[in-house]
Order: sequence, then structure tokens, then C-alpha cells
Amino acid sequence: MSYFEPDADLLAASDKALASISTARLLPAAKTFDVIDPATEEVIGTLPDHTPSDALTALAKADAAGKKWARTSPRLRSDTLHAVYAKLIENKDTLAYIISREMGKPLAEGYAEVQYSADYVRWFAEEALRAQGLYRDSPAGDATILVRRAPVGNAVLIAPWNFPMAMATRKIAPALAAGCACVVKPANLTPLTTVVVQDLMVQAGVPEDLVQVITTTDAPGFSSTLLADQRVRKISFTGSTPVGSTLMELAAKNIVKSSMELGGNAPLIVFDDADLDRAIEGAILAKMRNGGQTCVAANRMFIQEGIADAFVEGFTAKMAAFKLGNAMNKEVDLGPVIDDRAVQRLTHLVNDAVAKGATLRTGGKAPDHVGHYFEPTVLDNVPAHADIAKTEIFGPVAAISRFTTQEEVIEKANDTEFGLAAFVFTENLDRAVNVAEALETGMVGINNGLLSNIAAPFGGVKASGTGREGGAEGLEEYQEIRYFTMKRRETF
Repeated sequence: MSYFEPDADLLAASDKALASISTARLLPAAKTFDVIDPATEEVIGTLPDHTPSDALTALAKADAAGKKWARTSPRLRSDTLHAVYAKLIENKDTLAYIISREMGKPLAEGYAEVQYSADYVRWFAEEALRAQGLYRDSPAGDATILVRRAPVGNAVLIAPWNFPMAMATRKIAPALAAGCACVVKPANLTPLTTVVVQDLMVQAGVPEDLVQVITTTDAPGFSSTLLADQRVRKISFTGSTPVGSTLMELAAKNIVKSSMELGGNAPLIVFDDADLDRAIEGAILAKMRNGGQTCVAANRMFIQEGIADAFVEGFTAKMAAFKLGNAMNKEVDLGPVIDDRAVQRLTHLVNDAVAKGATLRTGGKAPDHVGHYFEPTVLDNVPAHADIAKTEIFGPVAAISRFTTQEEVIEKANDTEFGLAAFVFTENLDRAVNVAEALETGMVGINNGLLSNIAAPFGGVKASGTGREGGAEGLEEYQEIRYFTMKRRETF
């Protein structure tokens, strides 16, 4: 497979964007760490390596600012977030370049992430005005019941590396809309975007200390220190299930409200009656968005026997047509994976599957090139005992198996501890609804390979987490329900 080198003009523009990053709003630290471009393995930034003590300093600043912010009107919070939206869009070029350089995703996907991220800010700017409440008589008629929403308090927000802007704004925006302060920890693989977002938020009118960003290589120390502090009342985490489980244990001591968006093992099911072209296009989107490095990526692809050969042929042709290379080339539609550990893990999963009987249709290896790349890969007839059938792939590798009956595939799809997302392709309406309801997942895409939507609740069941992001439900994650009762005086 050929490799596309970066375009000189785009590379220069991205270098300029990286050089514009200001760390002035970050706390100073005794040590620093480097941020690496996964496409070239070059250092593209250096940030403070904050200690747990620094995190407590940040919490104190956020706590003081948060007490004032909690008393502001919904209109002020809404207008502030609308101003943030405008500021993010105004700086979309800079943000897209930085996202693509530090994470490796194609530039077109970098721009798409900027818009998607800003859309969350705008959504929660509007939701800030829609907090639910209740006023009604008690059943006995002797009292009035009042129910309102109040900000939960200081929030600790831990974002992953795969969507460095979207996963941060999807947490920060509802926190601010609800009236909360926050301490944000981006992944140390991709922290630069969050630093820029914080700066732009302050420029747009967010109070200086309200959103604190901690850049650190000591994630366990950060989490254990802040979650032991009683000023923290909320944690939101996106990442692996083992880490999420540990964070929930830490949060339990002080009864900290938790939302966890954790691992996935998404089944994608294509029935014989599916529109073939529609199913292939949807499967490509479900598998290859962000190079397959998403928690909702199609992980186990189950294709019914009658359509399987045609599907595999068409799907393989689409996968083989991806253009692999540096994100600073507009022709590229598949960039690197995040680091060498990812390359080694994907190599093992492919080799293990082939050794256990899977058929390699295309790809299957890391190209001989500087950077952390892996070819778009299709494995057919993957056996259930292969490692790739039981783990989250998180890369551009598709694992396909065949099935005969609806009952069989539902049982296989649900045979996992995870329950984040699933995809179903069929032209039969009854089947679409019945299968979607039978699948043990928080989200199902029906003839749709793209699940996430700002207006919908994003999240899973079982070991895939608890709580939701997006939609009206996303605001409620940062609110407490308060109930007042007022006794009536008899006047007649």
C-alpha cells in the first residue's frame, strides 16, 4: 500500500498553529513532558507535567470561581456558551490543524471534530435555559410540591485521546450550563487541543478560573487526590472499563456523582434482506470513523450467509481503497494509529486470528514507514475463539463472521460484558425494531453507521458504563434534584 507524504503548505500551516498555542493559563510545574505527532514521531509540543498538589491548587481556584458561577442566571450562562461557540468556529482552522497533528486523524476529520465539538457547546447553551422543574399539589391537597434542578458542584472531567476536542467540550459545556466549575484532565497523548479550548473559552467570556486544565503524566495520582477531596461532587470519565471501575471505587468514598463512558465491543449485523450498498457504506462509516479508534466502532461484524460473499467483496474493495498517510495531505483518509503500542496490539490480533483460521482479505500489517501506521485490514470467517472476537479492536481492522438465523446472531451479539453500541442493517421494519430492542446496548444504529448526535443521549449499559452525554440527559448529569414542600394554611 502506498503512503501519502504531507503537503508542504499544510504542514507549514499546522506548524504555525502549533506555535500559536499559549500555556499562560496553565499552572506552572517543575517538570514538563513532550507531545508526539503519531504520524512522524516528532515532538510537537511541551507542556507542564502537573503533580497531584498542582491539581489541588487548580481545584481551589475552580471552587472559588464556581461558587459565583452557580449563582448566575441561566441566560448569562447560555449567552456565554453561545459566545464560546462563536469563538471556537472563528478559530476552526487552528483547532483542526492541532487535532490532526497531535492525534493523527485526517484533516477533514479534524475539521469535522471542531464543528461537532462546537455543536455540543451550542446545544448546551440552549439547554441551559431548559432545566426541568415541577410545581404541583400533593395528592392530599394540603401542601404544594416544588422540584427544581441545582448545580451538582465541582466536576472532575477526564477526557480520552481519540477525540481531544469533542470529548472535552461534551463534558465542559453541560457542566458550565448547569452552573458548575470543572477541573479537566486531557489525555497526555493529546493535551494540546484542550489547552487551546480553555484559552478560547476565557477569551469568549468564561470566568478565568472556572475551567482549570491539568496536563499530567500521573493520571492515577490526579484521580486519587481529587476524588479524595470533598469539594469534588462530580466525575465524568471516558476511557477503558478497568480504569472506569477504579474511578468509581474512588468516587464511592465521598459519594461523588459519576458518569462513565467506557469500553465497547459493538456488533454490526447485516441481514440477507439489507440493501447491499447501504450496508457496505454504513459498515465502512461504523468501522473506519477516526481510523476505527472509537468506542462505538463496529467491532464484531456478523453477516448473514445469503449476503455474506457479496458484502465481503464490496466491503473489502472499499477498505483497500483507503489512502494511508500523513494528516497534512488532503488526499489522505486514513492516518496513523495513536502509538506503537497500538501497532503492536493490532499486529497480534491479526496474526492470532489468521493462525486460528480467519482469512485475510486485505491489509494485515504495519507498513515500513516512520510513524505509527497500520493498513486497513479485513479478516473474514473469524472464529469465536480468536482474540479479536473478544476484545475492543480500536483500529482499522474489520473482523467478519457469518450467521444463519436471527436468534443465533442476537445470542452472539449479546455474548459480551460490554453494551455500548450496536448496528443493524435490514429493510424489514419489524426485524429492525425487534432486533434493536433485543440487543443489550445503550445505542443502536438502524441502517445508520453514525450513532452520535448532540441531541441524543450517548452512553452504554453493562460494563460499558453509566450515565449519558448529550441530549437533555447530558445536562442532568451535572444537576442535583431538589424538592421543597410548602404546607398550605387553611383559609376557609
